[in-house]
Amino acid sequence: MSSRTLPLLFINLGGEMLYILDQRLRAQNIPADKAKKVMNDIITTMFNKKFLEELFKPQELYSKKALRTVFDRLAHASIMRLNQASMDKLYDLMTMAFKYQVLLCPRPKDILLVSFNHMDAIKDFVKDTPSILSQVDETYRQLIEIYTPLSSGEFQLIRQTLLIFFQDMHIRVSIFLKDKVQNSNGRFVLPTSGPVPHGTQIPGLIRIFSCTGEEVSRLQFSNGGNYTSALREGSLEMFGDRVIKLGTNMYSVSRPVETHMSGTSKNSSQHTKVNTAPNPLAKEELNLLARLMGGLEVKKPGNTESGFRVNLFATDEEEEEALISRPDELSYGVINIQATKDQQANAELAKIMGEFTEAEDQSPHASSKGDDLLAMMDGL
Repeated sequence: MSSRTLPLLFINLGGEMLYILDQRLRAQNIPADKAKKVMNDIITTMFNKKFLEELFKPQELYSKKALRTVFDRLAHASIMRLNQASMDKLYDLMTMAFKYQVLLCPRPKDILLVSFNHMDAIKDFVKDTPSILSQVDETYRQLIEIYTPLSSGEFQLIRQTLLIFFQDMHIRVSIFLKDKVQNSNGRFVLPTSGPVPHGTQIPGLIRIFSCTGEEVSRLQFSNGGNYTSALREGSLEMFGDRVIKLGTNMYSVSRPVETHMSGTSKNSSQHTKVNTAPNPLAKEELNLLARLMGGLEVKKPGNTESGFRVNLFATDEEEEEALISRPDELSYGVINIQATKDQQANAELAKIMGEFTEAEDQSPHASSKGDDLLAMMDGL
């Protein structure tokens, strides 16, 4: 498992979330000033300096529940509100889109190019707001400084860590189904055509060398695909042509996007069951999550701001039906964390901590469980 995976996971999922919300805000004819405020508020929160300091520290990936909690908080960082069913659909679309991109990356290192495609789009969203733009540019610099020196082996470890995280997610997405890049069971179709990865050759030739290094013969074979020569390498500079299109906005052409719960089928449900066994690292994870949440402030519309609801379904009835019919094994069970000194919030945190640490009752420090978390959050 790579300890450098979390920032890339967060930035790419965040980019997909912004693509989807931008499309839905337009589809629902939300006034331009309100739509811009939503996008600016979310991006400002995403690239909060304190938040990113915690995010970029080497650490293991969070659980699906914890990560969903962060994005639930992030999606509500402005005057926009989402019902649970719409938030479920938003998260499903985000995760399946990035899973597809990770699977189709020609080389493990190209995950960084996918990340830069998302960053380029995020930068375009806030091009008219210099203060937010500077936050995004600082994140670019951190990505370049931390990730460009990594070896191919380290990128392979990052890719493998991401694939392990996504391996039990098989939500069917209408765009992928229509483009025939996803099967009816929710699994993606890997292409056997197109350009080969940069630095490689089209398969189909075996060269045999002598012990002195001299080529003595060649054998040709059918590669079973329709491959073409590699494209030029994409730029890893702050400004440049990324070449690959993975990570660009697939919602730029207006078309409806639906999700289908492949978890309802017998075959796939056995792969999507949430592990309910006590996690010995849960306490540490919750402490890390609490530090992250300290930088994510949910804004409540004031007297001069009228909040509004965004529906990711065609109608309210469809949204209600989706909530009722969603399989239990696909429920993320969002952790409700509020980083405030409010008594009620602290009680809720204590309750959550109690649930997470039931397996630690025999620990010599069991009597103080949760105290460090609450003290930390009081200090935020």
